[in-house]
Amino acid sequence: MSLSFELVQIPFRDGYVGAGRFWAGTGQAVLYLHGIQSHGLWFEQSAGALNRLGCSVLLADRRGSGLNEPSRGHVDRYTHWIADAIDGLDWLKARTGRDRAHVIGVSWGGKLAMALARVTPERLASLTLVAPGLFPAVDVSLGDKFAIALSLPIHPKKLFPIPLNEPELFTANPVRQTFIRGDKLRLTQVTAKFLFQSRRLDGFIRRIPERLNLPVKLFLAGHERIIDNVKTIRYFRALRNTGPKQLAFYPHASHTLEFEPDNTPFLNDLQEWIRHVTNR
Repeated sequence: MSLSFELVQIPFRDGYVGAGRFWAGTGQAVLYLHGIQSHGLWFEQSAGALNRLGCSVLLADRRGSGLNEPSRGHVDRYTHWIADAIDGLDWLKARTGRDRAHVIGVSWGGKLAMALARVTPERLASLTLVAPGLFPAVDVSLGDKFAIALSLPIHPKKLFPIPLNEPELFTANPVRQTFIRGDKLRLTQVTAKFLFQSRRLDGFIRRIPERLNLPVKLFLAGHERIIDNVKTIRYFRALRNTGPKQLAFYPHASHTLEFEPDNTPFLNDLQEWIRHVTNR
């Protein structure tokens, strides 16, 4: 079992080569999907906690974010994100021999995790949504929406700020707020095309599947300022899935559960969930 990660490359089917962090283990495989501004470095503690269970964990930076400089903050079609995630599953299978992986999606990454559950549920061992961005509570300004609409046909790579640039939205922990402010890999701007394709991804995932043959767990923070908890819970309750279905709620925590001054309850609950769905 390894408690440290290696930097790896994940070749995507269109020729883009993505970077990621990989914790090698002897047990279950885990594909971990990060948020819109974040990258793998934000979630090393939870990835390490899963590795302590024996899991092999791939925390790949999304194309154009984190360690991936080419096409910074841009995507041509939302289906590229889904294809990249499937390529991540393929990479994990090649490294671990596991046909299925537990998929964890944090914040914006929760949308991509839900998309995987829709298009290739047979490849997933479980679905874990951590403060998922299915229903954002923060949006671009009306003026930016108008500018984005004008830019799409003539300047699709025009950059716009992600409306999440205050670290206080993510965490009340001063230490982690300082980390976010100084994070040179954090994505603060994306293109008009990215924002439009993210909305298209919203439309794809919000249609509730008729049946989801997966265990599902939802983690939510009580002091949430980035996503709409009420709409998220309503969506979660409407999911008809096989296997366990659990909700963990931390009333005094902020959006990024990883960044709590004491994140032990979250890490322990995450470990217990993966252990539970592995042994059922």
